[in-house]
Amino acid sequence: MSEQMNCLEVWGGNQGVEQHFHMPGLDVWLHSCPIDNAANGGDVYYLSSCASGRISRLLVADVSGHGSTVSKLALRLRDLMRRHINRISQARFVGGMNEEFAGFNQEGRFATAFVGTFFASTGSLQICTAGHPQPLIYRHSSNTWDVLDKNRDSAMASNLPLGIMEGVEYGQSRLKIEPGDMILVYTDGVTEARVANGQMLTTRGLLKLVQSLNISDPSRLLPSLLASLRHHSTAPVGDDVTVLLARADGSGVSLRNNLLSPFRLLLSARDATRFRESVVSDSPD
Repeated sequence: MSEQMNCLEVWGGNQGVEQHFHMPGLDVWLHSCPIDNAANGGDVYYLSSCASGRISRLLVADVSGHGSTVSKLALRLRDLMRRHINRISQARFVGGMNEEFAGFNQEGRFATAFVGTFFASTGSLQICTAGHPQPLIYRHSSNTWDVLDKNRDSAMASNLPLGIMEGVEYGQSRLKIEPGDMILVYTDGVTEARVANGQMLTTRGLLKLVQSLNISDPSRLLPSLLASLRHHSTAPVGDDVTVLLARADGSGVSLRNNLLSPFRLLLSARDATRFRESVVSDSPD
């Protein structure tokens, strides 16, 4: 399923989904499947686009636990996305996420998270990984995949999962994304899959798997990756699985959206999140 991401819009949730969005400068494909095909899982995903479309934000979080409690937290994260939709810096947003999870600490809730903020005008991507598995990056110029190594950035290396400690200042890194470059984000349900000899796949194993795939059609990359993962798995996947692929396409913001952005700032962000009725009725909204 393919859609255009509208300006001043937030979309996401924590249920099973297969979705493609086009955003200014980016194509984004998302696959999420809760464990045992449950209605909702512990993996939470969100996309947002600012009033002009120049700022796009990507979030994938892996929350400890499943079910209605996680769904309520997912709704709170949606509200944070809406409040910070037009902010250039993602530091306040990540800090706000940490405080939300810290409020659940009496239940032992915490989460790992990937947060990316893409600026269509410059082609730069600001990244924070809060205890989350490191993304893979594909560089079109060299036709190579690699692990985006947080150890190259000491600030990012110290990032804790969300909810472990209040008042944490999360490190950020920034990289340039050229047209054709891709970022692959995933939850540990992927890298903890059991493969040969019952060993976990690991990030390096995932890298080798991706390197073996045909990338001539990016829209087929996630289905090919998931099919290859199923082929190599020696046991059923024991966790939620979420994979997000973002590809820079070099497109910019239309003149119309630039002209209309001051007027959109007077409006509330459009909520396009999709939750099942039972989750909405069980939420604090």
